[in-house]
Amino acid sequence: MNNNNLSLKRSLNLPLITFYGLGNILGAGIYVLVGKVAGEAGYFAPLSFFLASIIAAISALTYAELSARYPVSAGEAVYLYEGFQLRWLSMVVGLLIVSATIVSSAAIAHGFAGYFKVTLIDFVPAFQAVPSAAIIATLLCILGALAVWGISQSVKVASFFTLLEIAGLCLIIWVGAEQVPMMKQNIAAIPESTSHFSFVGIFAGAFLAFYAYLGFEDMVNVAEEVKDPQRNMPRAIFLAVIISTLLYAGVASVSVLLVDPQQLAQSEAPLADVYTAATGNSPIIISVIGMFAVVNGALIQLIMASRLLYGMGSRGWLPRWFSKIHPPTRTPVNSTLLVVSLMMLFAIMLPMVTLAEMTSFLILIVFALINLALIRIKDKQPTPEGVRVFSVWIPKLGFATTVLFLLLNVIRNLF
Repeated sequence: MNNNNLSLKRSLNLPLITFYGLGNILGAGIYVLVGKVAGEAGYFAPLSFFLASIIAAISALTYAELSARYPVSAGEAVYLYEGFQLRWLSMVVGLLIVSATIVSSAAIAHGFAGYFKVTLIDFVPAFQAVPSAAIIATLLCILGALAVWGISQSVKVASFFTLLEIAGLCLIIWVGAEQVPMMKQNIAAIPESTSHFSFVGIFAGAFLAFYAYLGFEDMVNVAEEVKDPQRNMPRAIFLAVIISTLLYAGVASVSVLLVDPQQLAQSEAPLADVYTAATGNSPIIISVIGMFAVVNGALIQLIMASRLLYGMGSRGWLPRWFSKIHPPTRTPVNSTLLVVSLMMLFAIMLPMVTLAEMTSFLILIVFALINLALIRIKDKQPTPEGVRVFSVWIPKLGFATTVLFLLLNVIRNLF
């Protein structure tokens, strides 16, 4: 069979694509960054997560409509082309998204190394001496092989990991709820202990927390592999954002009320510390789940980046080399191998917080442009058949909030 005639296989139903999105959203953010957010916002970390959720939810509605209008790979690049008819802009933004995804996955790989050492140090103390770079490289090689194996297999593995992630977060909320008397004492002490925190700290935490909501936008890049995408893509995006927001609210609140925020900020495995504070037991259970969570996030983002490069290559926006499909597995093997290599490079070169902030900054730029694109698309085709559309005020509000968020962060860094 001619490789050029091959197409991606539609094998993802609503539950699978929802778990795909949830796994991406939950994987890095709450398991890895909750401590860093607490370090910026202190006891007000839940408020930082709330502010970040508002920014994410508005743009999620824009993505939901666009994914139904154009259910194809290279989603954002296609949306921008349909909105502006500028090929160069689609190419630049497509590469920007790939860069953000690679940087994000590098941050997730750092989180895996932290949970890996916390989990195994009691059993094999020698693991503490293993360089994080070696752990990260091994992880990414395994995930690259899985992504080449096949989309259905990859997403089924990711769905299993996502169930573990959700179970872990529910476990943290449950064991934390048993410590309500301790929480009441900590709540009473908040006014005295947080006088030095300001909106600047809350906003800085929100900028980091925004990274924890990224993932719903990655869902659109596997649209060509989704069954009935005009119906299932918007529903999956809604479900993923709502479920993740509810889980984040509970976990962030429990975390800062059980463990001092500055202690959380220094932890390589923050939810393991929260579990120990709540139960007095070894954090082995939550540490193992944390490992699976960050593995899941890296796997899903690897899949997304490779599909985006594939989609751009198949449209001639990048060399055709990127669109080469491996006949037995029908996966974009060249794109996958390149993405894995770049993930390793960034993970070894840069610290986790820097990678997370870079990701948030790049994706906010993309969100602003995508919202603008939908405004223009609505002018040309306001009510396409079979597609649920939202008010034009949704993308307008999305554009305004993302630009404001970006500007405030630039000002914070300058002054």
